[in-house]
Amino acid sequence: MVTFRYNGMTRTVEPHLYGVNTAGHEALSAYQTGGFSRSSDSPGWRMFLLSGIRDLVVEDARFERSRPGYNPHDSGMTRIFAQA
Repeated sequence: MVTFRYNGMTRTVEPHLYGVNTAGHEALSAYQTGGFSRSSDSPGWRMFLLSGIRDLVVEDARFERSRPGYNPHDSGMTRIFAQA
């Protein structure tokens, strides 16, 4: 689990895919479990541009398995560097 600030809001996420998105930017596909979002406060899947991530902290907490909806071949990514 990691916590960071994105668009001025704190997020806690389970990182699943790190790579390059279809726009050519390094990105993180993650399941947000806590914090806030302009689109929704509920848990759910989000794509974060690495250039927008600030104050990242790797938490002691771990997640045991991938969340429903996880796609290791996400079409939003053109290249994958690491995955859960």
